[in-house]
Amino acid sequence: MSNSIGTPLAGRVAIITGGGSGIGRGIAIRMARAGASVVVAGRRMDILDKVCDEIKALGGQALAVPTDVSQKADVDKLIQTTIDQYGKIDILVNCAGIANVKTFVEISDEKRDDVWNTNLKGTWDCSKAAVPYMIKQKYGRIINISSVTGPMVANKGWTAYAASKGAISGFTRALALDLAQYGITVNAICPGWIKRDPTAKGAVISDRSAKLNASIPLGRVGQPEEVGDLAVFLASDGAAYITGTETVIDGGNIIQEQKGDF
Repeated sequence: MSNSIGTPLAGRVAIITGGGSGIGRGIAIRMARAGASVVVAGRRMDILDKVCDEIKALGGQALAVPTDVSQKADVDKLIQTTIDQYGKIDILVNCAGIANVKTFVEISDEKRDDVWNTNLKGTWDCSKAAVPYMIKQKYGRIINISSVTGPMVANKGWTAYAASKGAISGFTRALALDLAQYGITVNAICPGWIKRDPTAKGAVISDRSAKLNASIPLGRVGQPEEVGDLAVFLASDGAAYITGTETVIDGGNIIQEQKGDF
């Protein structure tokens, strides 16, 4: 099947870490709709299976691989399973991430490392494991899910998270330079407030929150699938000349000096 307007990722193989819920799920479903064979990775097999069932019901191809990206053995298994199943890796979306909301004074070294090992080390290790296969085929798309929190703005209690996301943005730019010679592009997406599954652990964002919605210029939180649409574009041939960038998707929230009316 050749690439077309309706299936810009036809014939591509995509790995999405953190693909069981929220933004990762939105990306997995949108990439499958765009024609990619999708490998959905995450810690909970039950929700991974659910996403794969959704994709298969749409006529797409999906494989669930239980993965804790903070564990290198899991990362190596994810990459090898993908190669065994599909023979290649075209797209890697580093979406797995956690946040431990405590101030700098409150957070323990252990909890800080949990955040950094998942968000930053996991992104590094997944990229490191996938890149040799991309180099071999002289083609690849790496998309890192960063955040507006860290690279651009800050929130009290999100210090460890902000540090990890700021590092991901720097990593994206440096990696883009290292890999350009191999035909591999590397870009970051920086989401703002995005709706999460109401049953997900730590899900505090609701599109029914009138106060939050009113503070955003476009009047609402974003949908995971909207981040998915952006990821599809960055993974497509239409983005072949784009690398080393950060794209904000936040409804205009960070451009404000003052939030809300005053």
